[in-house]
Amino acid sequence: MDDHYYHSKDLGRFGEIGENRPELAKKFFDWYGAVFQDGALSAREKSLIALAVAHAVQCPYCIDAYSKDALEKGSDLDQMTEAVHVAAAIRGGASLVHGVQMRTHAERVSM
Repeated sequence: MDDHYYHSKDLGRFGEIGENRPELAKKFFDWYGAVFQDGALSAREKSLIALAVAHAVQCPYCIDAYSKDALEKGSDLDQMTEAVHVAAAIRGGASLVHGVQMRTHAERVSM
């Protein structure tokens, strides 16, 4: 047995989440499917966004799924890598901007 928490084969079991509450799973999967259809953004663009978000939230299942999906929808490795860099920049910027909160709090409690 593998001694790590995430197992890539578990991604294929995602549908099992609805076994105990199928009506809730159906609502989620219907909505999820609709979100990724072509609309104001293409399905390819949405796949790149999903890949970037997957990295920002650090979901290994999502990274696997949307790496494959982005390639299948015509994205190349340069585009995918750039999307990951966008996610990293936003995540890094969000950490830094919270430094303003730290500075405000430090000023308030400083003696």
